[in-house]
Amino acid sequence: MGPTLDRAQFIRPIAHRGLHDRNAGILENTGPAFVAAIDGGYGIECDLQPALDGTPFVFHDRALKRLVDSDKLIDDLSPAELAKLRYRGQDTPILSYADFLALVGGRVPLVVEIKSDFDQPKAGFLEAITSMTAAYKGPICLKSFDPAVMARCRALAPAIPRGIIATDYTVNNWWPNRIDASRAISLTYLLESREAEPSFFSYHVRALPTPVTRFVREGLGLPLFTWTVRTERERAIAAKWADAPVFEGYRP
Repeated sequence: MGPTLDRAQFIRPIAHRGLHDRNAGILENTGPAFVAAIDGGYGIECDLQPALDGTPFVFHDRALKRLVDSDKLIDDLSPAELAKLRYRGQDTPILSYADFLALVGGRVPLVVEIKSDFDQPKAGFLEAITSMTAAYKGPICLKSFDPAVMARCRALAPAIPRGIIATDYTVNNWWPNRIDASRAISLTYLLESREAEPSFFSYHVRALPTPVTRFVREGLGLPLFTWTVRTERERAIAAKWADAPVFEGYRP
């Protein structure tokens, strides 16, 4: 098993991409969403994508166009180019990981997802993430869908708590060109987790409960997050079968 995740810090509602509300003009993974989560006393979940040189930025999609007036991919642009961009209709910048950590400043726990399409990460990306995370003064952990990413983070910074995100890939396979039927089964049942030595797991709420997630919690005693909790029914599932919800669209 990996380093222990501090349950006293992390077992609480975690705001998915910050406490965002598009109708109120507060967009996901932005400074205002993170400040709102801090003000509410919630943990924060966020996403990291690499710039051209591997510098981590807080953004969910590889393509910028859903939230920014650009047809580029985030890893096509340098940090200086990304710093000039603003979210559509706002004067809100895309945060670098360094700026995000400075903004939060240890006030609430951070659950940081390293985005991956199950391919080789851009050179320097994981090294930058683990270096900045190790230097951060506050409760923080890293996670990814790709167990190989977490295994690499283990090698780079073994003291940082790390987790694997999963779902039932036989039902929800978002990478059909990269995950075949055999691997879908191995990821669903967390069979690729050994090299990562995870401190926790995070499993899709609509797939709960499963025998393997019950074993994680009841057999191994590891914390289980669940995502993304949006409805009353999903809240009830999270309360019964997981330790903490990664939530969106309501205030717990």
